[in-house]
Amino acid sequence: MRTNGASRRVRDTRTTLVAGVILVVAAAGLAACVADNTVTASTPAESGGAPTPTPTPLTAAEQLLADNADIEGACAVSSVLDGATLDPQLQVQVQDRLYDHLPIPRQDDRAFAGWYADEADASSASADPASVAGNPAVRVNGSDLVACTDQQVTLYGAWTTPDVVAAVGARVPILMYHQFTDKPEGESGWLRGNYSYIEDYRASMQYIKDQAFYLPTWDELSAFIDGALYLPDHAVIVTDDDADPTWLTMAAPINEGLQVMATSFDITGDGAAQQNRFILPRSHTHGMHGAGANGKGQMVNLSPAEIAADMQASATALEGIGVSAAGAHEVMAYPFGHYDDRSKEGVREPGSRWHARSSSATSRSAATSSPPLHPHQLRHGGPRREEAHRMTRSARAGAHDNRGA
Repeated sequence: MRTNGASRRVRDTRTTLVAGVILVVAAAGLAACVADNTVTASTPAESGGAPTPTPTPLTAAEQLLADNADIEGACAVSSVLDGATLDPQLQVQVQDRLYDHLPIPRQDDRAFAGWYADEADASSASADPASVAGNPAVRVNGSDLVACTDQQVTLYGAWTTPDVVAAVGARVPILMYHQFTDKPEGESGWLRGNYSYIEDYRASMQYIKDQAFYLPTWDELSAFIDGALYLPDHAVIVTDDDADPTWLTMAAPINEGLQVMATSFDITGDGAAQQNRFILPRSHTHGMHGAGANGKGQMVNLSPAEIAADMQASATALEGIGVSAAGAHEVMAYPFGHYDDRSKEGVREPGSRWHARSSSATSRSAATSSPPLHPHQLRHGGPRREEAHRMTRSARAGAHDNRGA
């Protein structure tokens, strides 16, 4: 749906899921040293004379890089975690891009507490997750840029317990935006409620940055809901629906400048938008952002097979702008918040890896007196919008306090 050129979409919803990708490794031996302390072994020449040197075998990381020499900025990331077998333990990431689906190990009676660039930090996170595992300055995840030395880096994992996760009782607010305006008084017209004042948005993103909120990825959120991952009670997910031109030109550059990761749910049927490196492009369907025969969204009008075909077309469009297959099939937002059993069946159709999650953003292992929230409630309901307003108010208050200091 479009109105007045720059505004092209309406209030929507989405659900979460995860399709985590676990990747790589092994270690390779060094070449045997010969008696004269050279670093290569030798074999006799076929007809006598000087021996023929035997090449030193590549390490696992070197072999991985050699196999992916066509990837500019390729970096071999090795994962080390006590008490767990990661198969594989090595994966290719890209320098100066966000980490793409780091492994999230699962083990009975344990909860994963994140990856760290320093082994001592990983040990500290296991011993005291409340102090370390919620600190984005030391915990590494998909909101961080890959930084390698000589095309290699090692990350160290930490464990905690499901009881610790439950004790935190963390909830993860998900902020939703649509269009943006530079008019403090806002826009007029029936879609005026979709517009956010860009300076309010800037203040909210600055608040998230200054207050060191942890920014979970969608696969982390899914693992957290399952009680398999520790998240602090100081985490937030930022999203925008529609990939409107005002998002692309006004809001997304703020996220890039502040290095605050956000997700853009794009209606890919009119062309998947190229976005900056701190934005995760995900699906808002390919061609189902419109009303069906009953006046409601196409997700509650089309057959499961038609829904599956549309979602696959959307994934293909996302992969066409460089989104990984795991990311392209990871999560989607239901248009207008409309979905039913056929919708859920459609995203699970054979040939489609989509999966609609209908859980609240609260760990299943955490005791809570409130009922679970459905995805559309997270999208349009109290916790999400209230948190967005609270952040904006806090950001404004902080700015006022700074001016008065």
